[in-house]
Amino acid sequence: MGAGHESAGTTAPPGADGRAGSRADGRAERRLTALLTCAMAFSMLQLFLIGALGPRLVDDLGLSPTLLGLTTTIGFGTAAVLSPAGGRIVDRIGPRRSLVALLVVSAAALALIGAAPGAGLLLGAVALGGIPQALANPATNKAVLAAVSPARRGAVTGMKQSGVQLGAFAAGLPLAALAGGLGWRGAVWTAAGVALLTALWASRALPPDPTAPEPPVREVVRPGITASAAPVAPTAPAAPAVPAAPAVPAAPGRAAPVPGGPVVPLAVFSLFLGAGIASVNTYLALFGAQRLGLAPTAAGALVAVLGATGIVGRVGWAKAARPGRAEWLPGWLATGAVPAALLLAAAVTAAPLVWAGAVAVGVFAVSANAVTMVLVMQRAAPGRAGQDSALVAAGFFAGFAWGPPLFGTLAQGDRYGTGWLLVAAEFAAAGAVAFHWAVRDRRTRREPAE
Repeated sequence: MGAGHESAGTTAPPGADGRAGSRADGRAERRLTALLTCAMAFSMLQLFLIGALGPRLVDDLGLSPTLLGLTTTIGFGTAAVLSPAGGRIVDRIGPRRSLVALLVVSAAALALIGAAPGAGLLLGAVALGGIPQALANPATNKAVLAAVSPARRGAVTGMKQSGVQLGAFAAGLPLAALAGGLGWRGAVWTAAGVALLTALWASRALPPDPTAPEPPVREVVRPGITASAAPVAPTAPAAPAVPAAPAVPAAPGRAAPVPGGPVVPLAVFSLFLGAGIASVNTYLALFGAQRLGLAPTAAGALVAVLGATGIVGRVGWAKAARPGRAEWLPGWLATGAVPAALLLAAAVTAAPLVWAGAVAVGVFAVSANAVTMVLVMQRAAPGRAGQDSALVAAGFFAGFAWGPPLFGTLAQGDRYGTGWLLVAAEFAAAGAVAFHWAVRDRRTRREPAE
């Protein structure tokens, strides 16, 4: 009786263990999402800081608008060149080591920017910052595939991609405000210290990277010997064990999409999209200060608005990017960004429109990059998520490299209105590429069923 009473008192209610496990999994996912979001923020924070602090840098270091655009070209040019190798490195060493390296190098680049006496060291520090940009998308995507259930990957991807815009918000509001008190160097060094703390967090919070499995053992039977175990040497080094990307369910009457199909068109789409976004990131604050007469802190707030709306847009649109719909979203988002750029052009004569333009660019143009990463993860072949992410990111970075110099030549002559029209044309080109691929993809997927 006593034993029965004791047993009854210690037996958990039915389903309690499952609920506890579910809550623990939810907490682990939230911690991982927060960490990946921070990693994405720091991977590009240096360039958002240069844009948000542009008016101060132009005055203190004697930079011209053209040279300010060159910082973006060097940073993203380096990232574009390194991205294919970065994807292979992430696939080889795993997401934990990659993310720790990303954050440490980000801290070093920020510290050097804060110490720069002139354009030379500034440009060198920005080039160093291309390394974390090259690692960011493949490393965070691999972490999502390894640790997040297929049903939750779209939401987690959208949240961690919003980290880029979290960096824009941090650069445009708290750090720009801090620069008003400590000076711009103090603000940048503060960011470097936080990046190092985040690297320590990543090293302690993330699970160890998978290691190559031991060689398989087979039984070798020889005359006069019962049996002996002999290892079989692998013919090639084993890749880290990472769960395969989820299969994309085919829509009724359609064949499943071919993995890796969208990589090249999404890279071209990202090229045009990145050119337009980079011009906005780099010159929006300078436009506000030089042409619209805003104070440096208010001009930096434009970048914060861009970042805040980009966070909301990336999370929302990534959740909406379900198979069958995700293929069309890049085209619609790029098309929606065209009138956003036109609002910036109209702000030359009606200054308040600059705020509406910043909001619209964040909701449409900035959000499109998160959708492309969801598409890559939906379509990636097993073991290729890192490399496919890196190839699409390389297109995005290449756009970031060539967009600002074109805009900078116009800003140098105070032709900001023409510059924003150029950005509208770049967004329109991105939309055309995306729609062309979506139509072709739908046709390709229908043909086997017919």
